[in-house]
Amino acid sequence: MPREIRDVVFVDGVRTPFGKAKGQYAETRADDLVIKCIRELLRRNPSLPPERVDEVAIAATTQIGDQGLTIGRTAALLAGLPKTTPGYSIDRMCAGAMTAVTTAASGIAFGAYDVAVAGGVEHMGRHPMGEGVDPNPRIIAEKLVDPSALVMGSTAENLHDRYPSITKARTDAFAVASQEKAAKAYANGLIQPDLVPIAIRSAEQGWGLATTDEPMRPGTTLEDLAKLKTPFRPHGRITAGNSAGINDGATASIIASADAAEELGLTPKMKLVSYGWAGVEPEVMGIGPVPATEKALKMAGLTIDDIQAFEVNEAFAVQVLAFLEHYGIADDDSRVNPYGGAIAFGHPLASSGVRLMVQLAKQFEQRPEVRYGLTTMCVGLGMGGTVIWENPNYQGNKG
Repeated sequence: MPREIRDVVFVDGVRTPFGKAKGQYAETRADDLVIKCIRELLRRNPSLPPERVDEVAIAATTQIGDQGLTIGRTAALLAGLPKTTPGYSIDRMCAGAMTAVTTAASGIAFGAYDVAVAGGVEHMGRHPMGEGVDPNPRIIAEKLVDPSALVMGSTAENLHDRYPSITKARTDAFAVASQEKAAKAYANGLIQPDLVPIAIRSAEQGWGLATTDEPMRPGTTLEDLAKLKTPFRPHGRITAGNSAGINDGATASIIASADAAEELGLTPKMKLVSYGWAGVEPEVMGIGPVPATEKALKMAGLTIDDIQAFEVNEAFAVQVLAFLEHYGIADDDSRVNPYGGAIAFGHPLASSGVRLMVQLAKQFEQRPEVRYGLTTMCVGLGMGGTVIWENPNYQGNKG
């Protein structure tokens, strides 16, 4: 029996303030971070009955300890959703939350369910990337990949080699701009409305409340970045200043069919247009957003010129600049990450995809003249993911 593909919308998204590894969340459980995000979504959207949530997809890269035990299901139960609401865990390294959204959206488009919660969590201070893994020795022994492919910072150095025009001076300047834009967005109150305050506890300092992103370094200068070490290569270009940090945090979003959103009185912030996933050489995983974007654009019947708002994950500045250079977009284009990115806010791996979506939704709200935008990110082990969205606030000529 033929099925009609249904329209899918992004209703709402929230995140915790991001923390430094072993920082403000050092004594906070990973699952509690994402549970609070789910509860906040339900609080912010009272017209959504909990029993109408048909699925919960939560991503984590290191699925162990308090990030294990099928966290989508356990977080759903602990967030107060009915026992009849199923859930699952998902892993695509840095793009876990993005994959949770595209997977849930596909089920909704197919008609398997109407409403889903999709997000991610990563407590890198408690569970460092790679904890407990056992890579098959054939990967290296049979030279399927270069050993550098397993070290993200080394892949970023490799990307610099592929793009000699992207100098350390350019990546440092991009990193400084990210910090400046993030500080300005905070000053203008554009970030805080989608942050979920988190109660935190310290054995030494007692109870507190996390309300801001801990990794931010406002006032960072080029001179500051020039002094930093290059840990992945002698005289290299990748530093702690032009890369995202090692961070803790969680995100969650409500994804729904357009019909269900209308029925429930939920106002969509974005409409899904298309998405694309691509594999690339693991040694240069940072180029992944380019073929992923090509796939998504082709599926949507659009070109890069149709995209007027970009949220590109800043795992490394070089990776963003490689994407921009491929498409002939200037390093300082105002359409790209206007509120800052992961270099400033942090990149808790599997949670970051929804942060990008939350910030793109803010761009759509602030810029009704923009019709299409995209969220894109590189993914460890040589992948990229891109999701193209349409602005429901669009006021341009639709003819």
